[in-house]
Amino acid sequence: MMIQQNIAQSFQSPIVRVMLIGIAIALLYVLWKEVRKIPAKLFTLMATAFVDMVGLLMIIPLLPFYVKTLGGSGIQILGMHFGIGIISGCIVAAFTIAQLLSAPMWGRFSDRVGRRPTLLIALGASAIAYLIFGFAHSLLLLFLSRIVQGAGGGTVGVIQAYVADSTPPQDRARALGWLSATTNLGVALGPVLGSFAITLGKHDLMPGPATLQMGRAAPGIIAAGICLLNMAFAARYLNESRDLNEQTPQAGEVSRTSSQAIWRVISHSGEPSSRLIWIYAIAIGAFQGSFSVLALFLNARFQVTEQTIGYFFMYVGSISVFARVLLLGRMVDWLGEAKLSRLGLVLLAGGVVGMPLSRNLWMLALAVALIPLGTAFTFPCVTALLSRVIAPRERGLYMGMQQTYGGVARIIAPLFFGWSFDSVGVSSPYFFSSAFIVATIFLGFGLDQYARREEVPAAREAASVSGEQEA
Repeated sequence: MMIQQNIAQSFQSPIVRVMLIGIAIALLYVLWKEVRKIPAKLFTLMATAFVDMVGLLMIIPLLPFYVKTLGGSGIQILGMHFGIGIISGCIVAAFTIAQLLSAPMWGRFSDRVGRRPTLLIALGASAIAYLIFGFAHSLLLLFLSRIVQGAGGGTVGVIQAYVADSTPPQDRARALGWLSATTNLGVALGPVLGSFAITLGKHDLMPGPATLQMGRAAPGIIAAGICLLNMAFAARYLNESRDLNEQTPQAGEVSRTSSQAIWRVISHSGEPSSRLIWIYAIAIGAFQGSFSVLALFLNARFQVTEQTIGYFFMYVGSISVFARVLLLGRMVDWLGEAKLSRLGLVLLAGGVVGMPLSRNLWMLALAVALIPLGTAFTFPCVTALLSRVIAPRERGLYMGMQQTYGGVARIIAPLFFGWSFDSVGVSSPYFFSSAFIVATIFLGFGLDQYARREEVPAAREAASVSGEQEA
């Protein structure tokens, strides 16, 4: 109890708050310095992904409130009562399931017709989903909006394939890290804009005696407008990255359908591409699944409350962006993707198991710091390696499959870790999670041959020296 009280008091300490503000300022400075190094083609894609994430996160935090407004105390189906909690869970799951089912299909579609038109179609689907959400007057329409949003949101693999198309192999992990940092910023900004949209919806937008209010539709309308602007921006500035001449299979190569490729990951699990997909799925499921009970764990062990847990996520988010933008590229140049991914898994497992072993705030801070370092070093490197071991004409398909398997793991893992928290003990999810992550390290052995570090061109070295002199 004394440890819990000390940690709870430490969160209120002015020194801790000043440290967090200092981290935030340093983060902004690093981003300002690093953003100038991003190639123009990737910067356009990152801007597109950032704005898309802003629109998505405008809606997600508001969804439970819309469900409650439309559902009241619940609904009756075939004589059975379904409460608001179950309804909200079903609507959230509808998005995830639609996203999982659509990811390989979007990937295959992008392999055939190109990344650019695929992303434009997906942005259009998102705009339609936001409008349905805004004007939904029943739970059925709300459910439909999430299905449309999920089906149009299975393009994460397409975006990753675009990065792989647009960058040389030795720079892919760095570029994927930049992309991840950008979407994290969108996650932070989206909910704020969603709250602003709710406030704006209550105001009269028409001067004079006439009135015009968007009301509850405001977040959906604004998100759709942002999505359409993003679509116009992408249509104007986003160039096609896919070389459609690569579509023709080479001698001895077989063109697979989405279902065949999904089954091959299971039936040929020893292949490099299958092993990388399993590493990604198991590790991200174990990591995010254990975080599904994070608030409950921190409250039970350290008396962290809804007023102080925000500091925890700010700390994790800051280190995450730092690691992706500042450290990842340098570490890839030093170790290569295969070794760095294994180091990342070790750090991630150590950070996860370190949380229940912590006895004070500083031990907890050290353990937690390992987690964003581990995720930054693991997942971009695994995805970059996957782009190397598959044919360019199947990049979209396999990266879509990676998201599908990862998504399935993110559905199963929270159920298991929730049961573990309730039935085994409050710390048990983190011991289980760490064990799963450690097990994936063995799947990565032997992949070093696909991560040979290539000589850095003289022009790139000169550009790096020039950048350091400007700094």
